[in-house]
Amino acid sequence: MTNSQRKILVTSALPYANGSIHLGHLLEYIQTDIWVRFQKSRGHMCTYVCADDAHGTAIMLRAEKEGRSPEAQIAAVKAEHEADFAAFQIGFDNFHSTHSEENRVLSEEIYKACRDKGHINVRSIKQLYDPVKELFLADRYIKGECPKCGAADQYGDNCEACGATYTPAELKNPYSTISGATPVEKESEHYFFRLQDFDAYLKEWTRSGTLQNEIANKLAEWLDAGLQEWDISRDAPYFGFEIPDAPGKYFYVWLDAPIGYMASFKNLCDSETGKAQGLDFAEYWQQGSEAELYHFIGKDIVNFHALFWPAMLTAAEYRTPTAVNAHGFVTVNGSKMSKSRGTFIKARTYLNHLNPTYLRYYFAAKLGSSVDDFDLNLEDFVQRANSDLVNKLVNIASRTANFVFKAGGKLSDNCVEAAMVQDFINAGDQIAAHYEAREFGKAMKDIMALADRANEYIQEKAPWAMNKEEGRQQEVIDVCSVAINLFRQLITYLAPVLPEIAEKTAEFLNLDDLKWDSRSNILLGHQINKFQPMLARAEMDKVNAILEETKAELAIENGEQPAAAADSKQGKKEEKKDKKAKNKGPELREDGNEVIADTIEFPDFAKVDLRVARIVKANHVEGAEKLLQLTLDIGNGETRNVFSGIKSAYNPEDLEGKLTIMVANLAPRKMKFGMSEGMVLAAGPGGSEIYLLEPNDGAQPGMRVM
Repeated sequence: MTNSQRKILVTSALPYANGSIHLGHLLEYIQTDIWVRFQKSRGHMCTYVCADDAHGTAIMLRAEKEGRSPEAQIAAVKAEHEADFAAFQIGFDNFHSTHSEENRVLSEEIYKACRDKGHINVRSIKQLYDPVKELFLADRYIKGECPKCGAADQYGDNCEACGATYTPAELKNPYSTISGATPVEKESEHYFFRLQDFDAYLKEWTRSGTLQNEIANKLAEWLDAGLQEWDISRDAPYFGFEIPDAPGKYFYVWLDAPIGYMASFKNLCDSETGKAQGLDFAEYWQQGSEAELYHFIGKDIVNFHALFWPAMLTAAEYRTPTAVNAHGFVTVNGSKMSKSRGTFIKARTYLNHLNPTYLRYYFAAKLGSSVDDFDLNLEDFVQRANSDLVNKLVNIASRTANFVFKAGGKLSDNCVEAAMVQDFINAGDQIAAHYEAREFGKAMKDIMALADRANEYIQEKAPWAMNKEEGRQQEVIDVCSVAINLFRQLITYLAPVLPEIAEKTAEFLNLDDLKWDSRSNILLGHQINKFQPMLARAEMDKVNAILEETKAELAIENGEQPAAAADSKQGKKEEKKDKKAKNKGPELREDGNEVIADTIEFPDFAKVDLRVARIVKANHVEGAEKLLQLTLDIGNGETRNVFSGIKSAYNPEDLEGKLTIMVANLAPRKMKFGMSEGMVLAAGPGGSEIYLLEPNDGAQPGMRVM
């Protein structure tokens, strides 16, 4: 049950209004959205605001290149961002822009408070200047030869060839990437925030439990080295807010960006929606506020959020965050996201091919509260989406609902497995604790363990077989009613992750909502609607299409001709087939399990090299929930390393010496834990019921299976 209602304000880092949303961004917004939806499901007053980060030189230059005003540029990007976020079911209560009147007023107010209390210094500095474009150049707009190794076309702060760091003035033969001109050194007056004035305060604040330990430890390095003044001004021309009483000087984008959180909330408070909800800006932002404030950010911007931001807020006598929750970077297949490999994937490119439900679940299944990097393994992504969402979860309802609907659509008046249903209800307390702590992976593990239990129950009772026997129809309804109640519990727990599935489930179950505490009411004698397919299988060919489309986008960016598309007639045929499959949903056998409809010809099957193998060694895999690492002898002194998902059924020590069957010509697959060089064959419904295929004792390693 929930405690008294909490008032919670939540933000995600502001996406820059100079480009599209990509999968690296989506990790954060999906993580935040899940946490917010969970809080709302628990009955708390939780408000999620964000905005586009709309200022800076980059936006000004891009607008100029595209022949439109910066305002038109940021408006177009904002519309694109909002469409992508909505498609991924990210439910902002308000999405605003830092180029707003609310943000201008608040930025000036906070700056003046810092200035009037003596926390602003003004002094002249020397910078490199583009004499053609007539603007000062940030490091990223200067290139030249590395002063250490001589590599050409290196940026103004570090060398990608040798790793050296340096200042732009040290580059040999520097040039402006904007105009190509040779930069000149020029002096200019700049405004600085005296961060060092808050040294003692920040040493205490960063160790107050507001930050993860890893982040607090990292910031301690800055604090121990001594805090420096922070340059908060930029010279005209610059797209942003002009500093009060300083003509031609503008706030650096990172000064007004976090104030954009406040501005977006202020915009909501002043709207009809905010007024109807009773939202009060001062109540949430005043010092001593009992409301909670959480920022979700990437680990690369913690210095702005955990040093500069709390210092400015304190100077201006506003409250500081309850917590700043940082996450790591997204890698794809173990490597940094790359345009050339097709793994720098835009949100819209993904949406062109796959249901966002898969990605929301995959992120949740692997997310914890740490700042570790997140690897999106594309094969694992497809496998887990199908295994957990289609085969385990949706299958519970698809295997049982039809029996109830054909009998009138009314669930049983009695719960014949009340203890089991109560176990599922009781599990909600621990699952809620995982959500609260942002340990989504642990929550998903517990939920899928319950799903396994539900499927085992259905398999054991086999209502499809019972239904064929005279006089057992009420038993069928009783069993299926239990299954549907279990399904209701699971979707309630997954609703923060799978909002679209939750909506479909509420419609199917004829319920107004799936709020967390409503799960305590077992559905007895309840009328349900006809079950409709909820989710089709994820296909690897769709993932490959995403990679190819991303590569084509890069080719277009580089002014190249992308690879020719497949024959249009075949493409239309495949599209028609996909659409039909999507609308129809998975085909089911009589027992409710999915039919794998695709067939192959015998020559295709003949290519599979099945060999007898002896398990020489078997080990647990540290950090893996389902895998064992097997060393296989396949004859003639050759051994293979294979990772197999059989941990739930076998102890490693029981496997050593056993014979099994493996696919010997499967292409090696790079996994998080190492290279897997084949596949062992097993059968069974899962869990403890997984059975390795074992040949007769007379077989020898290396023998082919005919």
